[in-house]
Amino acid sequence: MGQPVVHFEIIGKDGDLLQRWYADQFGWQIDANNPMGYGVINREGNTAPDGTGIGGGIGVGPDGYEGHVTFYVAVDDVEAALQKVEAAGGTRVMGPETVMGNIVVGMFTDPEGHVVGLVNPQM
Repeated sequence: MGQPVVHFEIIGKDGDLLQRWYADQFGWQIDANNPMGYGVINREGNTAPDGTGIGGGIGVGPDGYEGHVTFYVAVDDVEAALQKVEAAGGTRVMGPETVMGNIVVGMFTDPEGHVVGLVNPQM
C-alpha cells in the first residue's frame, strides 16, 4: 500500500462559522479547545457504523487568505516529501512547520494547482 490519507482540512475566513456549519450539517463532534482554535474532528465518534472514516480539522486561515479544502498524506519525512514533490513539478506552499507542539506539516500544490498536505505519522 502507498502512503495513507490520514486527515482532511477545511480552512476559511471564519473558522467558528465553518465549525458550527459542518457540525450542524453532518453531526460532527468538533473540539476547538486549543490555542489555535483549530476545530479537531477525531476519528473516534465521527465514523460510519462500519468504522470507516478519517479525522480532520476546520479552522481559519491568515488574513486575506481565501481558504482551501484538502487532505493530508502521512509521510516519514515532510521535508524529503516536499523536495520530491518539487522535483516532480509541484510547488511548495509551506513547511515543514511544527504545529500544536509536535505535529510536523507541509503543503504543496500539484501540477494543476490543487493544495495537498503532508504530515508526519506521529500525529
